[in-house]
Amino acid sequence: MTTAAPHPAPPPSPSRRRAPRVRTAGPGDAVALAELSGPFARSGALRERPDSLYAARAGEFLVALGSDGRIEGCVGLRVYEGEGADTGVLYNFCVARHRQGRGAGGALLRTALALGRAQALGALFTATTGDGRLFRRYGFAPVTACQAPRAWAESLDPRRNAVVLTRTP
Repeated sequence: MTTAAPHPAPPPSPSRRRAPRVRTAGPGDAVALAELSGPFARSGALRERPDSLYAARAGEFLVALGSDGRIEGCVGLRVYEGEGADTGVLYNFCVARHRQGRGAGGALLRTALALGRAQALGALFTATTGDGRLFRRYGFAPVTACQAPRAWAESLDPRRNAVVLTRTP
């Protein structure tokens, strides 16, 4: 999973700021997930994924909704069974450029962390080619890929120079 560095945008005044609603995606959201993710994949901020992945794994995604009900951000949470506690991986984290800096990313991460706690995950991992500032604000710290679920770590493209981050939910 990667994140794109947000474009600077002045945050709305605190009195007007409302956290976006976050829900689990469904199969009907696959096209919107692919459309939202496309520009980030084309820029290199996200890995290219076939549209069929969004349909097959829609239930792994959390989506942030704008006031008009449109999907403005998403993150996938994949659980890897392990010896002892299961582990989660956050992937395909992105927020529409016009909504960055307005709380959608934070709302998605808070919800993902709550899900991790509810599922008693031992750790959450992610990888980013960006600065990881948002993840770090939520307590993620750099680790080596060998500490992550093996199948996921082996799928990372070394040419992307992604930083692996983790935290306990």
